[in-house]
Amino acid sequence: MSLRLGDLAPNFQAETSLGPIDFYEYLGDGWGILFSHPADFTPVCTTELGKTAGLQEEFAKRHVKVLALSVDSVESHKTWINDINETQHVTVGFPIIADKDKSIANAYDMIHPNASETFTVRSLFIIGPNKKVKLFITYPASTGRNFVEVLRVIDSLQLTANYSVATPADWKEGEDVIVVPAVKTEDAIAKFPKGVKVVKPYLRYTPQPNK
Repeated sequence: MSLRLGDLAPNFQAETSLGPIDFYEYLGDGWGILFSHPADFTPVCTTELGKTAGLQEEFAKRHVKVLALSVDSVESHKTWINDINETQHVTVGFPIIADKDKSIANAYDMIHPNASETFTVRSLFIIGPNKKVKLFITYPASTGRNFVEVLRVIDSLQLTANYSVATPADWKEGEDVIVVPAVKTEDAIAKFPKGVKVVKPYLRYTPQPNK
């Protein structure tokens, strides 16, 4: 069965480019990103892992740990990392999981037979501190992911987990947010001292509360 939002993310033990890990232990009490790529030594994947490596400090600021995965071996990963570092001008500092038996890929439904019988598609999961799935996105092999968008989503998830707000379309860190419908306007005015702008009874904006 496919994972759904709010489901407990399956734990696993795996060999990686940085040694053996237990997924839950690796994440600790922070957030996590687990993302798959179709194969080592492929062009789009090289740019994706390079982009992720370039954003490692941004993920760390948000207490997010990143893991990549493919069905290739640890030895293959280590050789490929040299290519990524060279061509993308980065240093890959996160582990790449060797899922040769596809057990993790199958647990996370990363293999879509109509796309490929053997390779994982471009799936990405954001896991919360409670080890539950907060978001997942899946791209075809031909389309690279936007990891700046992934950072934006993490900002939204972390904000909305702590405040009674939602984020509007195209929202970015520091912009106004939406008061959730469950909060009455009179309560919102007291709850959000920076002010509440009522556009409609169901559409109310307030400055980002943690800024």
